[in-house]
Amino acid sequence: MTSVFSMLLLFLGVGLAGVSMVRTVLDHYRAELPDVSTLTYYEPSLTTRIYASDGSLIGTLYRENRTWTKLDEISPHLLDAILAIEDSRFYEHRGVDPKGVIRAVVSKAAGSGGKQGASTITMQLARALFLSPKQTLDRKLKEVLVAVEIEKNFTKNEILELYLNQIYLGSGAYGVHSASELYFGKKPKDLTPAEAALIAGLPQAPSDYSPFEDEEAARERQKLVLGRMLEIKKLSQADYDKAIKEVDAQKYKHRKRKDFVVLKVPYFTSYVIKQLYRQFDEEMLFTGGLNIYTTVDMKLQRKAEATVKELVNADTQYLNVHQGACVTVENGTGYIRAMVGGTGWKDKDQFNRAWQAERQPGSSFKTFVYTTAMEMGYNPSTSISDSPININGWQPKNSDGKFYGPMSISSGMQQSRNVVAVRVMQMVGVNRVVETARKMGIKGKLQMVPSLALGAADLSVIEMADAVSTIPNGGVRVPATPIKMITDKDGNVVVDNRFPSKTDVLAESSASYMMEMMRGVVTGGTATAAFIPNHEAGGKTGTTDSYRDAWFVGYTRDYTTAVWVGNDDYAKMWRSFGGDLPARIWKNVMVYANRNTKESKLPITSPAKVGVLVCADTKQRIGPKCPKAIREMVPRYAIPRQFCTVHGAPVYM
Repeated sequence: MTSVFSMLLLFLGVGLAGVSMVRTVLDHYRAELPDVSTLTYYEPSLTTRIYASDGSLIGTLYRENRTWTKLDEISPHLLDAILAIEDSRFYEHRGVDPKGVIRAVVSKAAGSGGKQGASTITMQLARALFLSPKQTLDRKLKEVLVAVEIEKNFTKNEILELYLNQIYLGSGAYGVHSASELYFGKKPKDLTPAEAALIAGLPQAPSDYSPFEDEEAARERQKLVLGRMLEIKKLSQADYDKAIKEVDAQKYKHRKRKDFVVLKVPYFTSYVIKQLYRQFDEEMLFTGGLNIYTTVDMKLQRKAEATVKELVNADTQYLNVHQGACVTVENGTGYIRAMVGGTGWKDKDQFNRAWQAERQPGSSFKTFVYTTAMEMGYNPSTSISDSPININGWQPKNSDGKFYGPMSISSGMQQSRNVVAVRVMQMVGVNRVVETARKMGIKGKLQMVPSLALGAADLSVIEMADAVSTIPNGGVRVPATPIKMITDKDGNVVVDNRFPSKTDVLAESSASYMMEMMRGVVTGGTATAAFIPNHEAGGKTGTTDSYRDAWFVGYTRDYTTAVWVGNDDYAKMWRSFGGDLPARIWKNVMVYANRNTKESKLPITSPAKVGVLVCADTKQRIGPKCPKAIREMVPRYAIPRQFCTVHGAPVYM
């Protein structure tokens, strides 16, 4: 009796010691566990999406292709399928499910069903967010403990939502939203039972069960999931039979994914991304889940791309021209509606001539020379001598080699007389022309040399479209932008261009004078090829020496478009003028841009008063050397005749 009692005491002592030891081990592990309360502030890596003006998706940026989706935005079929195959007792256990472990062991021993998880959804979440994927007893114990802690701190629905957005589902898709789009091209709320079964079958082995890797294995896995849904009464027999037929009939289109994906219109989206890098760091762009709502008109973009490609290629053998670029800006908003940076996008170099190439604008730069003159009190009728001129040994010539004597500024512009433009710039001052160009939006390098009047500068197509749009805007500067609005992952607006900034940089009278003169360029000047019936248009051609660059920059009431053609290696074209191929490209694009308007007229006004720049010190008409200019509105008949007597009057040559 004593020996039995002693044995009982011994077993009791060993048992108590074992319990104490287990408690000590658990306390040791708990000390090493992460703080699961940090999940309250958990922000997974999300996909940034870029949209066209019609709402269609045109680009994505991500490290992990993920879009956060709430439970009520997910099909009940998908929720049922996930729970059926991964954790059918999810809403009953407290993080660990002994019955589930037994079921998985039995299933594996029987050789049925392939991979079936023994870990609960909470345990899988604990492993994914806090622990190493290494399969060790140490990690498994931590997984159990972390799962229990998660269950203590979060509701079942919160845990399930985290899981469905965190899990990797193959082929670069993280979370059920990206997987639904990748495999079926639809949102998770629209999935059928068969489609839901495919996605639900992926977590245990995303590559093995991916339809892109092994379609037969994917179908078998789908059927297994559907069988579990039938078994736990989440599907009726009729719905099960229907789903099985759908599985057998399904075909999968492989969609390749990369870390950086431009889905459509890369000339435009590459420019959007350039602008995004100016406002956000790379971490936010690739993980922040931003929604970028852009300004591109997809139909106009496609038309512009096709036009540049077709017309340039058609003239290659006649003009030795191989490239072109085009940008269309909506007047009044500054929204870039189309951007084409070449005759065809190449992933290898990704060169976008619309904003990365800087080319000489030729005579199209005269727009800024004549605008400056209008600002300084001259008008289209002002007479300028088209006669030989010598400026420190430089003797500019007209393209035809002839001189026609006195002519109006308007005629000089319409006929693109080089000498007239040079004389006007000498009168108003190179510095004043540079000031005007800057105010209108030109950012490139502008040298203070006489040849600037003829386009001796390196400018981009987007710059020219942006700056010239100030004229049909009535002298109001509206910066060009490819982005209308940006929201964060929660829908909060972080960038808002829906109400663009507007700055008066030219007198309305100056803009009207310029529209009047530039309209003449199209109706009877060097750009008659750009004439559009029922739509008044104005513009300026540009052709550089040796025909290395040819431009046409013009506008209607609603849009401004800049077009450039040339060769990347600066090879000479064969007499390619701005009034030819660029004007024809411009016309095709602008006819389509104005497709929803039957007719339009330029907003040319005849105000009773005109804006004149005067010297801030003397209030007399400004000269080239006056340090500061201010604008005064005066009656047309009362424009000051006296130029500044302190800083000097213009030099007439």
